[in-house]
Amino acid sequence: MLLERDATLFVARDGETVLGVGAVAVIEPGHAELKSMHTAAEARGRGVGRAVLKALLDHARDTGVTRVSLETGSADMFAPAQALYVAHGFRNCPPFGSYVLDPLSVFMTRLL
Repeated sequence: MLLERDATLFVARDGETVLGVGAVAVIEPGHAELKSMHTAAEARGRGVGRAVLKALLDHARDTGVTRVSLETGSADMFAPAQALYVAHGFRNCPPFGSYVLDPLSVFMTRLL
């Protein structure tokens, strides 16, 4: 659960409409994990995901984090998310934290 992990949640909104969300949680000193990135279907292609990701990375950097990692799906439907992460400097990596190798998961990381 995000609250138990002391995560910071960011929400992109247009008035009262939620367009996208993302969270970041420190998993060990200097290392954070991106959690729960999602952009509403009607907001895709408008830069919402990029804006949320930038806010998350800026927040992590501002709080002393030097590495950010994430887990995302390996199915074709996750290709746009993977492309977003690659465009922002993330590269594939082995499982981190308590994750284990899983064919349904892709693990990525980057330095800040």
